[in-house]
Amino acid sequence: MKNKIKELRRVLGLTQEELANRVGVRRETIVFLEAGKYNPSLQLAHDVARVLKTTIDELFLF
Repeated sequence: MKNKIKELRRVLGLTQEELANRVGVRRETIVFLEAGKYNPSLQLAHDVARVLKTTIDELFLF
């Protein structure tokens, strides 16, 4: 699934590690999310969107 995680993370000046820590997952999870190789649970999608100050609909391209 395509997404804007990397783009929004960089706008906010966050590293993958920082985003992972704020969301409560491992950095590898963020790597896989950004690459579109992992479909997150609804809770994880919500948490990432909250940290990146956006909505799930804006973050993930369905």
